[in-house]
Amino acid sequence: MNDTRLEISTLVDLLSMRAQNQSDLTAYTFLQDGETESLHLSYKELDRQARAIASKLQSMSAAGCRALLVYPPGLEFIAAFFGCLYASVVAVPAYPPRPNQNLSRLQAIVSDAQATFALTNTAMLGLIKSRCEDNPEFGTLQWLATDNIALDLAFDWQKPDLSSHELAFLQYTSGSTGTPKGVMVSHSNILHNCELIKKSFAHEPSSRVISWLPPYHDMGLIGGILEPLYIGSTMTLMPAVAFIQKPLRWLKAISRYQAMTSGGPNFAYDLCSRKITEEERSELDLSSWEIAFTGAEPIRPETLELFARTFADCGFRPEAFHPCYGMAETTLIVSGSKKLASPVVRYVSRAAFEQNQVVMIDNNQEVTARAVVGCGECLEQEILIVEPESLTPCLENSIGEIWVSNPSVAGGYWNQQDLTQKTFYAQLYNADGRHFLRTGDLGFLHEGELFVTGRIKDVIIIRGQNHYPQDIELTVSYSHPALRPNCGAAFSFEVDGVEKLVIVTEVERSYLQKLDVTEVVTRIRQEISQQHQLQVYAVVLLKTASIPKTSSGKIQRYACRLAFINGNLNVVGEWTTDFQEINLLELEEEIESITVQLQNAVKQQQLSEHNQHEANQKSPNPATQKVIIAWLVSNLAKYLKVSPDVINVTQAFASYGLDSSVAVTMTGELAQWLDCDLEPTLFWEYPNIKVLAQYLEAECNLLKPQYK
Repeated sequence: MNDTRLEISTLVDLLSMRAQNQSDLTAYTFLQDGETESLHLSYKELDRQARAIASKLQSMSAAGCRALLVYPPGLEFIAAFFGCLYASVVAVPAYPPRPNQNLSRLQAIVSDAQATFALTNTAMLGLIKSRCEDNPEFGTLQWLATDNIALDLAFDWQKPDLSSHELAFLQYTSGSTGTPKGVMVSHSNILHNCELIKKSFAHEPSSRVISWLPPYHDMGLIGGILEPLYIGSTMTLMPAVAFIQKPLRWLKAISRYQAMTSGGPNFAYDLCSRKITEEERSELDLSSWEIAFTGAEPIRPETLELFARTFADCGFRPEAFHPCYGMAETTLIVSGSKKLASPVVRYVSRAAFEQNQVVMIDNNQEVTARAVVGCGECLEQEILIVEPESLTPCLENSIGEIWVSNPSVAGGYWNQQDLTQKTFYAQLYNADGRHFLRTGDLGFLHEGELFVTGRIKDVIIIRGQNHYPQDIELTVSYSHPALRPNCGAAFSFEVDGVEKLVIVTEVERSYLQKLDVTEVVTRIRQEISQQHQLQVYAVVLLKTASIPKTSSGKIQRYACRLAFINGNLNVVGEWTTDFQEINLLELEEEIESITVQLQNAVKQQQLSEHNQHEANQKSPNPATQKVIIAWLVSNLAKYLKVSPDVINVTQAFASYGLDSSVAVTMTGELAQWLDCDLEPTLFWEYPNIKVLAQYLEAECNLLKPQYK
């Protein structure tokens, strides 16, 4: 089959064709813990499960409705997604909420999508349904556990009359809480974008693909699930938390399955370079890796260089890097590099760059030079660089807004006509009537290569996830009565090549004389951690009525950011993660010392194993708890860049502003240290160090510790 587009018009046609022509081929393999093959799904099995789920939905007159998909990592999500499509139901993928996490994001999506069905499995249903009963937004949902649906229902399925332009799913942009935006993606959008990916990546049916990217995100769903189906290949999946806990698992899977294609945001490559040891690298064979795609957040040349250098002896080739650019509004990909062509890195004048001008510099050693990585060439579409105020094409060597026009561009935002018209149907000044998608991103074209340089819009991108500043600002305003409502700004600030979150907010006049900075900052960090799973880099408290605003009273986030950088804010109190205060080498030595203590404790345990076992049955071992507490204190201090002296073992983890990525990473390191299987939700289920240490002492019992 040379051109899939000629034979199909919907994803239902596509999967039906695969089930008929490649029925027994394993479509998806799932590594439950990132290592063990726990589940397999052939094209025939997926088609049958989809028909059974669709038949159940058809019996409930669900055609045309929206159905929320709330699943833990696994293959059930895929069957449910196609079950919706097979029933002409609009799928609405959603991140499954963690234990003890509020349901604000899920609640906002349900309300905006006007969903009437919610598909999940039995285990998740038991965890979430009772939490939803008190929320009116969830009151109209009909919950359906798809693992209880009999496969025999597949024979009752009636194929719907679908057109290629029919809505397939709503992709809610990550981070959405207060004002979510559901991108309307059609069957034709998906098929066109999969074809673009196929050509950019030079995919064939024999291409083996590995993905840890969440299926609720556009890169994970389109690139990780639908693209392999489109080319008729085999995909191996693992949970994102398995990768974050232990980055080695990702590269081991590539090595084990000799994958050709795999990738992720910039931070994933950085994490591998920092976390995978020389001994672990010696077991990797990355010579099969031809497409190491990277996108979803700024691509940093130093990250690519470090990764290529670190894994060169494993067979990784720098030309495997495949920088690309895209977004949910374009289904996924917009531009991509050529296969096995080294990334395009150019050096530009920093001074000119800050004035939205591009002046190339040959000598990358110059202090005034800034490196920018190309995101590949335009893929069968029209890309314009436009002056965002005058709506006229930019002059050559000027930075402007990236505008896109192609069949992959989605239909707009669900139930937001004004925003859809403004964003998806933009026209040039005095133009010929053609319409374009305004991406909100800044960039320039040079010799056919697209370079993305920044953003017009205020969206904060941290580790590839979009976070809307207005949502974070609302959280901040409610975090403490000392803070003035609608008088704060959230923005990102680059520290050592990584985007960090900064909060700038005014203090009520009545609190200026009695302001407890520590209390206010702690509450802000705690609320942002709980609501948005983000770690705050800096909090700046301002004098009343001093934050930069427009004449109409709107917060000027960009002006706030510049004032923060230049030190021009009217500050009454501030807190910053000070990288200079803590000697990280001393912390590493302290952690090593704790490891030695644990080794000695285990040796003592082994000398009197039987007696020690009986003692453990009666009560926790205080010495063991002490060692675990010391490890937790030292490692938490290391990640937060604070002194261990400020860590209180009875204080909630959330109060430290511990974000989800750090929590999952620490869980992985803790599991490796104790050689115990630990759930990634550990830091949410056990709220402070003392409680967690008690649990760990009793649960793991220091069995076969590994000191890595």
